[in-house]
Amino acid sequence: MTNLEKYYNKFKEENRLKTRHGNVEFSTTMKYILDYIPQNKNPQEVKILDIGAGTGRYSVELCQKGYDVTAVELVKHNLEILRAKHTNVKTWQGNALDLHFLEDETFDVTLLFGPMYHLHGDQNKIQALNEAKRVTKTGGIILVAYVMNEYSVISYCFKEHKWQEVVEKGSLSEDFHIISTDEDLYDYVRLSDIRRLSDACNLRHLKTIAPDGAADYMRKELNEMSEEEFQAFKKFQLAICEAPELLGSSSHTVDILQK
Repeated sequence: MTNLEKYYNKFKEENRLKTRHGNVEFSTTMKYILDYIPQNKNPQEVKILDIGAGTGRYSVELCQKGYDVTAVELVKHNLEILRAKHTNVKTWQGNALDLHFLEDETFDVTLLFGPMYHLHGDQNKIQALNEAKRVTKTGGIILVAYVMNEYSVISYCFKEHKWQEVVEKGSLSEDFHIISTDEDLYDYVRLSDIRRLSDACNLRHLKTIAPDGAADYMRKELNEMSEEEFQAFKKFQLAICEAPELLGSSSHTVDILQK
């Protein structure tokens, strides 16, 4: 069993997007997924692929809206939870680096949300992007999620006072870029890294959004809000999620690309 599998066997992935800060990320991301789904087709004719689907939060929601959804997940534990929901989502256990079981030019929309968090180095990330590109129809949309470098530095190095420990470990560059190794679960990127990867795959950049913005920094405050105030915060996040000056400090970004 890999370290990634051990991690997700313990981590409650099923609950992550149901918390208030997770709900901000989920609702913002869903809005953009739905914006880029072809409007000239009946829902059942729209094919959506969710690579690294986890326990199926996006897959199930999209399936319930009537779309033809296929989910690929590496971790057996997560896949068992997804399959136990008894939806019409088609499921595969597989790796984002090798989707040989899926045909070229099949999907209208492809989600690549989980894998880029854990793949190290440009070569692996580009391979995953190219596999997503291969199975997506020409003109189709690929949404790719990343975890951001500055969020990690702010929240771990400084908020949790781990800066000295990280420096002594050799895990922080002179310009404060996290240096991850293959032994680390997560790999962190900057906007310049994201653009380099999409350019390497000849994918057209449409926009980048910050689906959670400040939400991950404000978990306690979000939980203290009234429902009315929380709904106002979600509207605020939608209003500013494309602001370029805020993207790099968000916990996650979603890069929206076209084949």
